[in-house]
Amino acid sequence: MNRKLAMMVCCFALSATAGDTGAEVMTFEKEMEAAVVRGDITFLDNICASDFTFTHGDGWTTGGAPLRVDNRAQWLASVAKAPYLLRDLDSVQVELHGDVAITYGRYRARYKAGNHEQREFTVWFERVYARRNGRWQFLSHRTVHGPVYESEPSARK
Repeated sequence: MNRKLAMMVCCFALSATAGDTGAEVMTFEKEMEAAVVRGDITFLDNICASDFTFTHGDGWTTGGAPLRVDNRAQWLASVAKAPYLLRDLDSVQVELHGDVAITYGRYRARYKAGNHEQREFTVWFERVYARRNGRWQFLSHRTVHGPVYESEPSARK
């Protein structure tokens, strides 16, 4: 095999591996979002790193304070209440750095607001995952824009 062909084969193999890993990260992220909607604390407890943090709200991006920063236990306790009816991912991109993956994207959430009322908001986020012992772990979520709430509450079922 000539050198040029060998390099093309090598580049294709590397890009296929990166693509496969990117798809694996996206699948993992979708499974995590589904677990949040289900309130599946067992699944989430298994995938969150011991030093996991969840930074809510984008006040920090302009030098202010975020709405809230949860550690692992606080975030799991919040999710255990199963407040979400929907969390749809949109415009998510995966950036790979060996055993570290960073995702950027948006999710639209519908949640229970009380009195059978439902509200929706949109969040742009950045998340960090690391492959440890052959599996992905969720290290960090940081809101980079939002939440942006819909203007009128809905009473959808």
